[in-house]
Amino acid sequence: MDPEWEIVESGPAGAEHTVLLLPGGMCSARSYAEVMAEPALAGIRMIAVTMPGQAGAPPPKDFSTEALARITAELASSAGVDVVVGFSMGAMVAFEMAVSGAFTGPVVLLGASLSAPDEPRFFRAIIRLGSILGTLPCAVLKKGAATIPKHAAVPPERQAELQADFARNNTSDMRHALQAYLRWLHRDDDPARRLCETDVPAWVVHAEKGDGALTPEERATLEACDTVRLVTVPGHVFLLPNDVPERIADVIVQALAVA
Repeated sequence: MDPEWEIVESGPAGAEHTVLLLPGGMCSARSYAEVMAEPALAGIRMIAVTMPGQAGAPPPKDFSTEALARITAELASSAGVDVVVGFSMGAMVAFEMAVSGAFTGPVVLLGASLSAPDEPRFFRAIIRLGSILGTLPCAVLKKGAATIPKHAAVPPERQAELQADFARNNTSDMRHALQAYLRWLHRDDDPARRLCETDVPAWVVHAEKGDGALTPEERATLEACDTVRLVTVPGHVFLLPNDVPERIADVIVQALAVA
């Protein structure tokens, strides 16, 4: 059964280029509002979707990254998408779309984790505790995550909207999604090398602090790759699409230039 996509669109329907925006875990399509409002993207058709099982969206039958990549690639194909942008867990899906061959256009990976060491130990521990304590660890995580938008560089009313989306998350869906995410991170299949071998143009964007990291080995592999561009955003940034939308828009424009 096809997923029930929650979609937010901007830009002209008949635009020359279309960009698909995949939010991070616990976030909705509305989390890309700042990026979609950037003047540099005014003539681009932008399609933001809430990933199945996130921010109250109906859950998928299969939470695996591979399954999410397949259904998202089908959406990208039907919408004529030229570039896929993913943030955090959305970047994981965009990555899998590229390395599986399901999507061959440029991808922009924001705050992407490619392996378990890229994520904090405490975060991985909370996910593992779900196997023993059920949804309780996710309830704790959900409560803590609700404070994150308070630090976003957006007006108070937007902070409240982002908090409301976090609150819509179902802890049972969170548990299944996070366990699938952790399994993917532990695949130990040299993801940086896999990305390079696809020959898909890719932008990997991280802040200096706050949004995860890459291992030294991953960074070295990507730096040596002709088709990958590493972009470092100065300072401490967690919600890249909300805090530095102008910088993200600039990267999207670069990706569209080679689409």
